[in-house]
Amino acid sequence: MQRHHPSSRLGRRQRSVTILGLLLSAAFFSAALMAEADGPDHFRVVKVAEGDVLNLRAEPTATGRKVGEIPPNASCLRNLGCRGGLTFKEFSTLNPEQRAERERQNPRWCKVEYRGVTGWVAGQFLAEGGCP
Repeated sequence: MQRHHPSSRLGRRQRSVTILGLLLSAAFFSAALMAEADGPDHFRVVKVAEGDVLNLRAEPTATGRKVGEIPPNASCLRNLGCRGGLTFKEFSTLNPEQRAERERQNPRWCKVEYRGVTGWVAGQFLAEGGCP
């Protein structure tokens, strides 16, 4: 029968805790990087009529306080993250009528920065865009 010195068990336990900590850290930072990589870096405005504006709001709702206006031909809106909208599964499995209903129930709102002003805009008025 082999006996283990108590310090050797402690060493293995410390190594296990260290390895677990490193794995958890890697998972956390990978998730953080993926969250920041969600969507394009910049948007452009679409489906807004000439002479109209896209409202920039303080909260992600149509009734949120208006903090700015974006012209209908604007580009270079920096993407700060979106919420709501269809999941990939919903987009892939629902028919057009079901998708439209789901989008009404859970509209997509995106936080953007445009010319130094930060706020939320309805995602239906955004498309991937560049920044000259």
